[in-house]
Amino acid sequence: MNVLIVDDEPLARERLSRMVSELEGYTVLEPSATNGEEALALIDSHKPDIVLLDIRMPGLDGLQVAARLCERETPPAVVFCTSPDEFAVEALQASAVGYVVKPVRTEHLNEALKRAERPNRAQLAALTRPAAESGNGPRSHISARTRKGIELIPLDQVVYFIADHKYVTLRHEAGEVLLDEPLKALEDEFGERFVRIHRNALVARDRIERLQRTPLGHFQLFLKGLNGDALIVSRRHVAGVRKMMQGL
Repeated sequence: MNVLIVDDEPLARERLSRMVSELEGYTVLEPSATNGEEALALIDSHKPDIVLLDIRMPGLDGLQVAARLCERETPPAVVFCTSPDEFAVEALQASAVGYVVKPVRTEHLNEALKRAERPNRAQLAALTRPAAESGNGPRSHISARTRKGIELIPLDQVVYFIADHKYVTLRHEAGEVLLDEPLKALEDEFGERFVRIHRNALVARDRIERLQRTPLGHFQLFLKGLNGDALIVSRRHVAGVRKMMQGL
């Protein structure tokens, strides 16, 4: 992860640079920035993954820089460096991943950088925004609110979507989550990768294993990753599923 340090105090920049360099997995970008204007210019040219951003600086302060970064489609993660109890609430509200208090301690810096490796709020929104809103094609991940917080499920790990009343169950390789998205919207966005097998079900095309008729005349679709479980295919969709399977 490339880290840009922004601070108007030379000693603070040198100390942060040394601390970050001693942590595994991070590279300090040179030169560092001494004010907000330099920070924005270096972010444009160097494209850092993480910005360690001082709040009190001449000209544009850290909060103003963070506000400008939030307007961008793919901003870097921001970790504020601040005096004790100063600007903590504003820092978090400005979509920062977190903040460290001066004088910065190595363990606190390490924790903040680890948090910054996860997508920040702006990146998360860009990553999981429906195609109709983003205009950039289908999402690569789908977000779901769970007891763990916001989980990101890669689309290539999704096995199926099943609608049940107002929610949609997303089954993936590691379990299930509930989505507050209409099944029709998911079909419109991901129609090239998923096929409808029932009025309430979409399955991943590359997960289809076989179509089998039961003794009672129903059709079951077996999918890779379901450990032998099968989904019912409605009679209305059997012909379409068969045709699609011939092209796999």
